[in-house]
Amino acid sequence: MQYKALEVLFPEVDNWEKEFFLIAGPCVIEGEQITVEIAKELKRITEKLEIPFIFKASYLKANRTRLDSFTGIGEEEGLEILKKIKDDLKIPVLTDIHDAMDAFIVAPYVDVLQIPAFLSRQTDLLVSAAETGKVVNIKKGQFSSPESMKHAVDKVIQSGNEQVLLTDRGTFFGYQDLVVDFRGIPKMQAIGVPTIMDCTHSLQEPNQSRGVTGGQPEMIEAIARAAIAVGANGLFIETHPEPAKAKSDGANMLAIYKMESLLSRLKQIKSVINNF
Repeated sequence: MQYKALEVLFPEVDNWEKEFFLIAGPCVIEGEQITVEIAKELKRITEKLEIPFIFKASYLKANRTRLDSFTGIGEEEGLEILKKIKDDLKIPVLTDIHDAMDAFIVAPYVDVLQIPAFLSRQTDLLVSAAETGKVVNIKKGQFSSPESMKHAVDKVIQSGNEQVLLTDRGTFFGYQDLVVDFRGIPKMQAIGVPTIMDCTHSLQEPNQSRGVTGGQPEMIEAIARAAIAVGANGLFIETHPEPAKAKSDGANMLAIYKMESLLSRLKQIKSVINNF
């Protein structure tokens, strides 16, 4: 496996075979104060536990179910908040993009461009993200097999960018549930790039009749433990001080006060695995 994306983001890490990293933050930027506070708390926790950390927040949520769903506080304002966190806290920052032109607009503000699962087959989007020279995190489509993600990775690499990550976020099961097949992690790692488990979106209950996505946050730890046990390179966890009041995806987010104890337990599991 090649670790070029992680070597760019975390040059201080010597052995990625023995480490896992964290992508975490709120679903969407709700305002500067709350977003910065979340970033600072996650930085404190991950520095204490010595876990490499990428801060995540969407500056714009384009994939909403209802017209009145919250999409963000404004594109320019959201991007400036991400840049402030990147510059002031000295941590890598990730956000998702939805259109090919977005890649070149967003790239100067962040370190990682994320391709949403529903858009993981969009060639122009993948090529544009690659051409920025930023790390590209591709979420596996809920409709895609792990093996088929090779073609998405190839689109980025063949466009001149070898800094690629893959993220699993579950597979559609019926209309209102997702399932996680942990065989997908080693299968995507076999493509040759680090693979991440999205522990929150994989617990969504989509397509609810009321137009608001449900979730099973009580299962986040189970997904995270299994992912570390099977060898995932990283975890993706959305978090919020008060998930019930979050403006997007609160039903499947982890309360931030639970993050430190969860990560501490996951570090212990990783330590045991490293001794085998």
